[in-house]
Amino acid sequence: MKGAILPFQRHSETSADAADRYQRAGKAPTARARVLAAIRSTGEQGATDKELQVMLEMRGSTQRPRRIELQKVGQVVDSGRKRGRSAVWVAAEFAESQLRMF
Repeated sequence: MKGAILPFQRHSETSADAADRYQRAGKAPTARARVLAAIRSTGEQGATDKELQVMLEMRGSTQRPRRIELQKVGQVVDSGRKRGRSAVWVAAEFAESQLRMF
């Protein structure tokens, strides 16, 4: 395992190596921007991880860590709603507008 700082499964050397390669290739910022743009495009309706993966034609192992990064810095939040059994994610600005309605 190298010094990857992107999220990876701590129990998996393969996951850590993949995160390190992805980071060194400079792909994370681009993928992160794509995920954020997709979430913003859904407005207040938001999107589940699976919906985002379909929209972006991106594997869950790429999309989900980017959404988690966005969540950690406060750009994406859990809407508190579910579709099926999946959390619905919204851009922070849409969550804030929902709070102002009450």
